[in-house]
Amino acid sequence: MIPSQTDISPIYSGGIILASQSPRRKQLLEWAELTFEIIVKETDESYPPGLGVEEIAIHIARNKALAIQKDNHLKKPVLAADTIVVIDEKIIGKPVSREDAIDILSRLSGKKHRVITGVVILHQQMEIAFADITEVVFHELTNEQISYYVDKYKPYDKAGAYAIQEWIGVVGIQSVYGDFYNVMGLPVSRVVQELRRAGLL
Repeated sequence: MIPSQTDISPIYSGGIILASQSPRRKQLLEWAELTFEIIVKETDESYPPGLGVEEIAIHIARNKALAIQKDNHLKKPVLAADTIVVIDEKIIGKPVSREDAIDILSRLSGKKHRVITGVVILHQQMEIAFADITEVVFHELTNEQISYYVDKYKPYDKAGAYAIQEWIGVVGIQSVYGDFYNVMGLPVSRVVQELRRAGLL
């Protein structure tokens, strides 16, 4: 079915709260022309044993959203997300040092990994929760390429030690299966669809 003009028109609403300080998620919501404000609280990012990787991402995102909803005097919908990188069924977090970043990228080199973003939207008694998965394949990276990227771009705040929109993504990624923007930190198209389906836009 071809979308009507109404379906693809710019979005104007009373706005949502983004429970994230990620500049990439902020940028994606701006590109989607959503009205939002950012409110962030420190939350526990641990998770109970036995959860699958998709459930882990959703669990952490839910905790972020709940922390804001408790003090949400504006009664706006709260959007939270958490992105994890998984290779060989092991979660790769943010690098803690230069050596760790180099080691992570060396592990990703020439292989396929999954980027999973858990998304939770809370509004009053309603919860929307889902995980979006994108598969990314890197070319074989040289030691020089890896060191150059880490030293210049310092990807210490990024799960998997890289940002797809930076140099390493331009020259190092062979293929992407799924939502490109999910790898940036938010499957923004699906977020918009879910908000509209719930009547929040």
